Amino acid sequence: MWPFRRQSVPEVKGLAQPSDDLYALFGIVPSTVSAVPVTAEAALRVPAVGSAIRVISEAVACLDVCVKRIEADGTETDVPDHPVLPLLRDEANDWTSGFELVRDLVIDALSDDVGGLAFVNRLEGGSVAEIIRYARASISVTFDPVTGEPSYQMGGQPLPRSAMLHVRSPFGRAPLTLAREAIGVALALERHAGRLFGRGARPSGALKFPKGMGEDSVKKARAAWRATHEGEDTGGQTAILYDGAEFEPFTLASTDAQFLENRKFQILEVARAFRVPPSMIFDLDRATWSNTEQMGREFLIYCLEPWLKVVEGALRRSLLSPEERATHVIRFDRDDLTRADLQTRATTINSLVSARVINPNEGRSWLGLGPYPGGEQFANPNISAALPKSEGGA
Repeated sequence: MWPFRRQSVPEVKGLAQPSDDLYALFGIVPSTVSAVPVTAEAALRVPAVGSAIRVISEAVACLDVCVKRIEADGTETDVPDHPVLPLLRDEANDWTSGFELVRDLVIDALSDDVGGLAFVNRLEGGSVAEIIRYARASISVTFDPVTGEPSYQMGGQPLPRSAMLHVRSPFGRAPLTLAREAIGVALALERHAGRLFGRGARPSGALKFPKGMGEDSVKKARAAWRATHEGEDTGGQTAILYDGAEFEPFTLASTDAQFLENRKFQILEVARAFRVPPSMIFDLDRATWSNTEQMGREFLIYCLEPWLKVVEGALRRSLLSPEERATHVIRFDRDDLTRADLQTRATTINSLVSARVINPNEGRSWLGLGPYPGGEQFANPNISAALPKSEGGA
């Protein structure tokens, strides 16, 4: 238990920039040209959208968080005992881990125009006690139309900017919102596939009777055909037709034959919207051993790195005091993402030690090993110094 009493905050809805949840309260659901309502919840049902949001948010949250002090020469030194680290590494509050906090903030920024919001609860001395991510629309946000400066309110009371951890997407619009039309098409295709294969949106063929039949005869013939040739256990049975009846199978038109291609194209559209390589959301049609590695690097550089910068800035702005912001930064450790296999790492470390770029103890730290005496010297282990001559020797 924290050494203070938390006051309950009533939930309020912000009208300045209403979210999808607020629209839903009034029965207003954002729609698209494809006439498919696209809310955040509906969009997440599209596997490509859910996969893209998960791969970005979980990749950011999986990285280790560090607080570093900026030295006079510009280098950065770890501060392992900084008081905000337990909140980001262990528990942000009594019911939320640091991993869940960062993950959910990025998820909100990817799916909500307002962005990811969390309340920074401070004690009287200014130290951070906990970080709480409230439900959407619990905190109302308004932006200055000229400067873009945000103002926050919770329970009808204004909040200082220093009490808010705020992560926003580029353009002030979430990728999910900007890609609403593409997601709507993907939903429409998915619904059509469900009708096509679930309820038989297209019949497999037609029975033709040249002599004509009455209504009762048609009903009996349909019931007999379904009982004999439709269902899970009737496939492959021989059809027996009477009175010159013929069965004419229906073939798929060219547009129907390209239905699967259309669905695959929507996966690419979603990948473009979230800046995720298609292979990262398991579209492996054009993936090879060589270009998959290259696309992984592009994911780190062009997709993940901007989000890491945004989250780092938000954490530094809200968790560090004004005095600390002049000398400290909050960083995510990128080594976990760029780490190669053990053989490649060993070869690289050996080359750097031999070139005297790093010393052996620094190389051991990359492998998670402790230092050893004498390992701080910059020496080439592949070159042996000349042995001294023994006394009396030639």
